[in-house]
Amino acid sequence: MNSNPMYMEYVDDADPRQQPAAPRRGWRILGWVCIGLSAVMVAGSLTAYGLYRRAFGNIAHEDVNAQLGPNRPKKLNSALNILLLGSDTREGANAKYGRSMKGEPPRSDTMILLHLSPGGGQAMGISFPRDLMVRMPSCKGRKGQIIPAQARAQINSAFTNGGATCVIKTIESISNVRVDHFMQVDFNGFKAITNAVGGVPVCLPKAVNDPKSKLKLGKGQHNIKGEQALAYVRVRHGLGDGSDLDRIKRQQKFMGALANKAMSAGVLSNPKKLLDLMNAVTKSLTTDKELTPQVMMDIAKEMQGMTSGKLRFVTVPSGPDPQDPNRVALNAAAQPFFAAIRNDKTIPKEQKPGAVKIPPSQIRVRVYNGSGIDGQAGRVADDLESQGFHVTVGGNASSPTTATKVMYGSGADQQAQSLAALIPSGPQPAARTSGGTPGVVDLIVGSDWTNLKNAGGGIPKQQGEIRASDNICKET
Repeated sequence: MNSNPMYMEYVDDADPRQQPAAPRRGWRILGWVCIGLSAVMVAGSLTAYGLYRRAFGNIAHEDVNAQLGPNRPKKLNSALNILLLGSDTREGANAKYGRSMKGEPPRSDTMILLHLSPGGGQAMGISFPRDLMVRMPSCKGRKGQIIPAQARAQINSAFTNGGATCVIKTIESISNVRVDHFMQVDFNGFKAITNAVGGVPVCLPKAVNDPKSKLKLGKGQHNIKGEQALAYVRVRHGLGDGSDLDRIKRQQKFMGALANKAMSAGVLSNPKKLLDLMNAVTKSLTTDKELTPQVMMDIAKEMQGMTSGKLRFVTVPSGPDPQDPNRVALNAAAQPFFAAIRNDKTIPKEQKPGAVKIPPSQIRVRVYNGSGIDGQAGRVADDLESQGFHVTVGGNASSPTTATKVMYGSGADQQAQSLAALIPSGPQPAARTSGGTPGVVDLIVGSDWTNLKNAGGGIPKQQGEIRASDNICKET
């Protein structure tokens, strides 16, 4: 085990020669219970409040806002950011998962910022790797004690040192994104969640027989729950390259499949299944005092109609830490990504008199690359697609161009105006005199292209992102 105290290591990663023979568990499963609840929140109506009142009563609460104080990032939109935390506490029924650690401060190896876009259009789960090295601000601990600032520390030590308050403070300091609420769970409810939804589909690229996790499954697709699901999310060396980032990717696919299952009509339309799911989640859940049952109900109503295709999972932009190749650090893409989260704008409820706005879902766009930059059309197409446009890539433009152009085929003039309004350079749409397709807008990307404005509830597609609707056997 690393002797440096700023490196928070865990039983399942430690040198076995230095550890007692205790049951080994994968601590990264802890956010899954939160995802189960979040999936219900963003997809279900939950209108029969009385039926679920007892389940809501299981939730414990902490007053973190009093500990955080007033010096926090400003709220720039009506999006909601909910920090999902996993705790590996050994108190109560959790003691069987490692009695040697009973009495030790709980650790957190799962940190996911769930971003719910304004208007219920999209949701994104942003994973923060446990090995991420960050500057950690001073914060108040669980008992009100001051935890000193650290110039360099591993992010998962924030929870051990000071609980949810210190994690929120750290996430806000590195992202400048306001965290509205938090949910914290222990791992005791994980098996109950997978049982409540009737199992979660997974797809293995090869057979696995791992004695450490006790996972034994053949190659191909399976529906797993209970102990088998627990083994799947904790296995590290039996699948993939053995890295924590590779395991995060696999677990994001599991979260997507779990959310997709929880959001299905088979769960949400069945009162008993939904109540079982709620009970399984809430019995191991702690939240801030402001995340009351009524607030949860309000969130559910706002996100009603959410589809699994609009639920995305990403890892915060990061790469190898220059000071330690065994750790990771935020990279150059991190701050633009955080800016997109901060500025995820509210969908306008009223249009200006005389204005005509066609929603992205009703606009067909063909993208041509006139910028001279390799791959630019594909990147722009991804951004458009992430905001709901129907997009195809037309290849290179007939000639390079400095100015981005918007042109349209017959019947697509209003769609072209709506697209042009999202381009900072403000191109004036023009009708195609030749080569146009009826109902299709052609976007010729010039060298002046910077970015696409937010159409409301949209965040540009991120490298390696996973959607809950993805084919579980799809390679990423």
